[in-house]
Amino acid sequence: MLKFLTTYGILILFAIMGIATFIAYGVDKRAAKQHKWRIPEKTLLLMNIFGGFVGGWTGMFVFRHKTKHFSFVLVQTLSLILWAVAWSILWIKNL
Repeated sequence: MLKFLTTYGILILFAIMGIATFIAYGVDKRAAKQHKWRIPEKTLLLMNIFGGFVGGWTGMFVFRHKTKHFSFVLVQTLSLILWAVAWSILWIKNL
């Protein structure tokens, strides 16, 4: 039962955070074009770390936003790796 909850809980987290991060990238890109208040980079990076890396990657390329910032590419890549390792550890422990 724990494996079921852990697996689906993480997938639901990824889905919610991915959608939220994707929307945040779109909102920030629109604000950048209109020279309005922007979402702080720290917020976007934290959203990636907390499971929104799929939405972050998608938002970067769909909106062509933050693609030249090495910190964003690095954080998204490291987030993907760390989440994959964490999920693998949880999966193995629950077998």
